[in-house]
Amino acid sequence: MSADEASVRIDSWIWAIRLIKTRSAAGAACRAGHVKVNGATAKPAQHVKPGDDVRVRVEGRERIVRVVRPIAKRVGAPVAETCYVDHSPPPPPRSERPAAVAQRDRGAGRPTKRERRDLEKLKDGYRPYF
Repeated sequence: MSADEASVRIDSWIWAIRLIKTRSAAGAACRAGHVKVNGATAKPAQHVKPGDDVRVRVEGRERIVRVVRPIAKRVGAPVAETCYVDHSPPPPPRSERPAAVAQRDRGAGRPTKRERRDLEKLKDGYRPYF
């Protein structure tokens, strides 16, 4: 391992090991306080080294990983898995995940005729319109 790879920026590392899809999203997650290194909130430019514990909140789930090898470039998934040890709790089963609820955005205007009929179906049960 070269001297440059002894430590790497946290935003680059969580993107490189595929915890977050884009580098800009990784930086935004750091700025929003969703990334912690050794228990402290991390800024995007903070460096991580082997042995550091990283907690990342992604899509409503907390991922807990330990740095094994810092990398700055994005690599394939099999190689990325060798760069960290995952201590995350298992994801909840699909049956326990809440169902998505369709909602209208505030200020979206009046509902259309079709949307009003769908709302009536939900409120009062099915009533055919003839």
